[in-house]
Amino acid sequence: MNFFRHRRLVLVGPPVLALLITAVGCSSADDTVSAAVPSPGAKVSELCKGLDKALPSKVDGQDRRDPTPASALTAGWGNPAIILRCGVERPAKMSDPEADGVEVNGVGWLLEKQGDGSFRFTTTLRKAYVEVTIPKSRTGDGMAPLVDLAKSVGKAIPAGIAD
Repeated sequence: MNFFRHRRLVLVGPPVLALLITAVGCSSADDTVSAAVPSPGAKVSELCKGLDKALPSKVDGQDRRDPTPASALTAGWGNPAIILRCGVERPAKMSDPEADGVEVNGVGWLLEKQGDGSFRFTTTLRKAYVEVTIPKSRTGDGMAPLVDLAKSVGKAIPAGIAD
């Protein structure tokens, strides 16, 4: 009989624990966002560091709020955050002849709609791949974030084929 009572506590325990963790996470005043930092080679890293210095302080009217961990290869604006990652791997979707693409102020972008309703854009025909993720709640602004970023990307990341 003790076995069943113990077993019930184990089965009830994880949902209660998950609820507690969620409640604690939601009540936190810390609203920082995290982003995986790419790990490109030295040449691309240098290009990305140059891009970081050239990035605007505002994108789509939102102030810059970089994600954690801090890196010259990532940047963010607003809350929910528009996230830029420089030096990402070439997306497999670039090999798809049916893939959607756009050009914004001379910078080409591969467009990928994500399962959560967000959009991910990755530069095309540049010496480094730059990825910009626009959260679902900010997609109503259309290409505004890319308009704000195109000048910096065009200046810091030369046209060409990434290694």
